[in-house]
Amino acid sequence: MATVPIHLVLAEDDDGHATLIQRNLERVGLVNGFTRLKDGQAALDFLFGEGAYAGRTVSDTTLLLLDIKMPRVDGVEVLRRIKADARTARMPVIMLTTTDDPREIERCYQLGCNVYVTKPIDSQAFIEAIKRLGLFLQVVQVPRNGNGPG
Repeated sequence: MATVPIHLVLAEDDDGHATLIQRNLERVGLVNGFTRLKDGQAALDFLFGEGAYAGRTVSDTTLLLLDIKMPRVDGVEVLRRIKADARTARMPVIMLTTTDDPREIERCYQLGCNVYVTKPIDSQAFIEAIKRLGLFLQVVQVPRNGNGPG
């Protein structure tokens, strides 16, 4: 079976974190499509083809890396809307946050996130966590978001 490249969408308002994430995913060989969005509303507009992204369609092999604490619309609300819409409900979502509050983690899983990654405060530990995430993404199979089987 042929491997279909994953298009990574990163919704992250912190420029430093976004740069570290992108650079370290590229270092482990993930050179797929990559889109960075700076807040939750931009992520929703991008994924649903609205606002500045009107008429745009999202690849059916999109994987969303979603920060929780963002301006305009937070990551938990973005997750809720994505999982509530038939067009995007099957899209894999990896939550990225500095919060390790068990209630927030539980809420994200209840809303349908696939993986919850706590961003370490220490930059070297953060880099290592992103490298491990990149290795995981190299082997993960992403379901197509369309109305196909499954």
